[in-house]
Amino acid sequence: MPNNEFHTNHSLGQDDQTPDQAHFFPQGRGEALVRPGQEHFIAATDETGLGAVDAVADDSAPTSMWGEAWRDLRRRPLFWVSAVLIILALLLAAVPQLFTSTDPQFCVLANSLDGPQSGHPFGFDRQGCDIFARTVYGARASVAVGVLTTLLVALIGTVFGALAGFFGGIMDTILSRITDMFFAIPLVLAAIVVMQMFKEHRTIVTVVLVLGLFGWTNIARITRGAVMTAKNEEYVTSARALGASKAKILLSHIMPNAAAPIIVYATVALGTFIVAEATLSFLGIGLPPSIVSWGADIAKAQTSLRTQPMVLFYPAMALALTVLSFIMMGDVVRDALDPKSRKR
Repeated sequence: MPNNEFHTNHSLGQDDQTPDQAHFFPQGRGEALVRPGQEHFIAATDETGLGAVDAVADDSAPTSMWGEAWRDLRRRPLFWVSAVLIILALLLAAVPQLFTSTDPQFCVLANSLDGPQSGHPFGFDRQGCDIFARTVYGARASVAVGVLTTLLVALIGTVFGALAGFFGGIMDTILSRITDMFFAIPLVLAAIVVMQMFKEHRTIVTVVLVLGLFGWTNIARITRGAVMTAKNEEYVTSARALGASKAKILLSHIMPNAAAPIIVYATVALGTFIVAEATLSFLGIGLPPSIVSWGADIAKAQTSLRTQPMVLFYPAMALALTVLSFIMMGDVVRDALDPKSRKR
């Protein structure tokens, strides 16, 4: 009589398995093979961790490119150094009376090339003028020319570059050829030639117009490239699909996203225009003698370079630090706006 122990209708559990049946019902899987009449047990699940994750509130505001750049700039010592120097230069240009009460045009020949004295920390130049006062007041003309020229070239270059890059075609060809013509003319050389024509009518406005006339080409090229890159982005395609006008697309969508390289170059170019003004004044064809200029003071001091080098040192150092501060600011801003630089 065969053993019918395993032919009963009760469920085969983990405790009454034979060795052969244990092969087909391995440890831990008996529950998965449920026969009719067997209760299916499901263990309780602890979802406390998932609930804690779901309860996390995301209150952080979305960050923009400029916000990320500002956070990066704050961590760069070079940014703060250049910012302090720029602020100092702007204060010297705006309110020189805060730093000295001496008239820079008041000269006494009896004080010619005298050393530092009380109230005159830098001494006197060959004409007996206070070097400290002239160094302070010299910032006004240099910074004014640099800022105004930068604004002018940014306006001209942005208009040319934006129109050429956005519309393309024949407009791009015409504007690009005009840009190439002016780009082939050296800035300082062209300024020297034109300023010779207006030698009797030299003012800050004249210098700004001459430098701006020949100094806008680089910004135009940079703007053109940035606009051509931005106009192929998806947000521009979406704006076109929604029926936005060309003017709105260019001004509201493309230019804000193409502004970063323009701002970076304009910051560096400001220092370049300060040097250009100093060069013209050094050559005697820049600002008139009635306006204090670092370039003109350097030209006068070169005759005393061997005997009194400090007469040349102070205006030259002021010029160098001012130009260097704008160049450093442009470099750190460029690095802060570049995602690859932020990752390094």
